[in-house]
Amino acid sequence: MNRIVLFQPEKPANVGNIIRTCMALDAKLTIIGPLTFELSDKNLRRAEMDYAVGFPIERFDTIDEFLSVHGHEEGYYVTRYSERVYSDYSVSDPAKSYWFMFGRESTGIPKEVLKGHYDRTMRIPMAINARSLNLSNSVAIVLSEALRQQNFPSLATTETIKGRDFLKNYPED
Repeated sequence: MNRIVLFQPEKPANVGNIIRTCMALDAKLTIIGPLTFELSDKNLRRAEMDYAVGFPIERFDTIDEFLSVHGHEEGYYVTRYSERVYSDYSVSDPAKSYWFMFGRESTGIPKEVLKGHYDRTMRIPMAINARSLNLSNSVAIVLSEALRQQNFPSLATTETIKGRDFLKNYPED
């Protein structure tokens, strides 16, 4: 199982998009620390649509508290300060539990945490002058790579709502 871990996210629209991504890609979501908004914020609701209804969000006050529960799982810290690219890591075993921590939009994951776990940091390649990508986009990139390596366990790889042959049977103009 894959888990997305957000450290003190600041923008409700990002969290809403991440909830939607986690739901659609069958990942768990954990939020660490205080929020600058309510989980019922209208921007959060707009981004998540109806996906958050009943979607469990695990909460912890601190990174240490999170690690006391999930530290035995294989975890990675996503940061622009890493020298290793996210696709360099093998996260291909669908029977294992993996987590990917993302930091605050303004300051990232605390530097002392990154320094203490530097061998577990990963970055998303970007243009030289770019400081960062949008948080929800970063989550989608890293989570999609993990799922690709795992061969998309428990995810539909064909259209299931309108039927596999929907386009083949779609009437021509």
